[in-house]
Order: sequence, then structure tokens, then C-alpha cells
Amino acid sequence: MIVLPESSFSVNAAVQMLPPLEREIYERKQSSPNAFHYPSLAALRFELKVRAAIVEAAVQLQRSDAEFESFKESRCSDVYWTRTEGGGFRQRPGVHASEAIRDIYVNGKDYAFECATAVIIVLYKAVLETIGDEAFDRLFRFLFLMSWHHDSLLHLITVYGKGEAYPGDIQYVKNPQVDPKKIEWQGENIVKLAGNRYFGHGVGIGDVDMFIKKLNRHRLPGSTVSAYLLDEATYPNFFALLDAVGSGRPPSFLPPLFMQSPGQIVSRIGTRTAIYL
Repeated sequence: MIVLPESSFSVNAAVQMLPPLEREIYERKQSSPNAFHYPSLAALRFELKVRAAIVEAAVQLQRSDAEFESFKESRCSDVYWTRTEGGGFRQRPGVHASEAIRDIYVNGKDYAFECATAVIIVLYKAVLETIGDEAFDRLFRFLFLMSWHHDSLLHLITVYGKGEAYPGDIQYVKNPQVDPKKIEWQGENIVKLAGNRYFGHGVGIGDVDMFIKKLNRHRLPGSTVSAYLLDEATYPNFFALLDAVGSGRPPSFLPPLFMQSPGQIVSRIGTRTAIYL
């Protein structure tokens, strides 16, 4: 359920005005047995907007010509990025972060990267389209794209043991008996879309079974353990983002998390937070 300080009348009026996907997310969270605490209606609305933008950014990346490749074979436009020795992309001096991220979608044929890098690109694109070019360029500078590397302002949160996920969450399908000769198929990072659909860079858009079947084709001969969806969900710290946009600068501290319930175990390491339910 969603817990807000505003009156039920104000909340109901705001919900009626939500676009379809944002309303779907709201209704699914509202019917959850887990409690989601928000400091204001504005904070809830911001999360819903970013989540919807994550879904759209994932669909757009699928429609671009960007390809799946390992770090060894990755490529990028040298107009906006410098490819590092390890296969990452470092934003070039003198270009705006908004332009560099948007170019991946406009000139996808110039880019190739693996699935973890893809989900970080999706998150950046979603934030960009939510807060606008000026705010994005002020808050995000000198981006570096490689696997799960991300700007500290995103501060990714991973919830374990929740048994649920919402559009805009990042999940992982693990392939425990992957063929070592095809190690790039050890798993797939996927973005949850509306309904029961997901996006996975290099595989496409479909339900979880589609990704499981794809990964199962790359197991060791005689393998008996199928690929499976992990019970975890990752998303940005929406509160930190909203605080930064409102203040005009990255927060000097990490605001508290939205979902705080008795019995949770929370740990923070660098720019990642883990919550165990």
C-alpha cells in the first residue's frame, strides 16, 4: 500500500489525472502487501513519471539500431564518447551529457554494448526526459558507461525477497549452468515494462519465458538447471533525484528511502543500497 501525508481526496483527484502507465504502477503499488512511504504527493508523482520514462526509454532503445556486443567488441560514436581500453564509453570534454545520451538513440548504428550498460543508458535517458536537458547537464557530468558503473546521483537501490516488481524496475535472469565458452549468456539484465513484458538488450521484448528459453540455449551440454528470474528489483533513488532537481545540485547526503518498514535490513555500499525483506 502507498502511505502519504496528503488527504485521500487530494490523492484520489491526482490519481484520476495520471496517464495510463503511471496509474497502472500506482494501482499495483497500492494493492501491494508492502508499505511504500512517501514524504509528499509530489514525490510519488515524480517516481511514477520516472518509472514511465524508464519503460519508454527501454522501448526506444529496442527500436534503435544499437547492437549487443561484449566489452571486447563494444563501439561508440567518437563525436560524443571515447572508448576506453576495457570497452567502456567516457563522455568527451566539451559535449553535453544530454547530447551524448540522446545520440545513442538517434545514431544507434554507431553503438554496441552489453546488457548491463544498456540498462544504465536506459536509466539516464529516462531521467533526462523527465527533468530536461538543462537540469540533466547541470547534475550529470563526465558520464562513464560500462556495465553497472553509474553516476552517484542515481544511487541504485536493490530490493531482495519482495516477490514483486513494477514497470521501470531492473531485474535479472540468471543462467547458472552457462557454457563457459559462451559466458556472455550467463544472465540477462531486463527492464520491466507494462503488464508482463520485459526488455533485454540483444534479446528483445517479451515475457520472462522468452529470456529463459534464450539463455537455456547456451548451457553446458547435459545441464539440468534452467535459467530463472531472481527475486530482486533494482531502481534509482527517486528521492535523491527529486531532491537534487529541486535544490539545483546533487545532494550532499542520501535522503531516506521511500519504503521503510519494520524488519527490513538495509545496507549501503558506495552508490548502491540493498534492502532485504
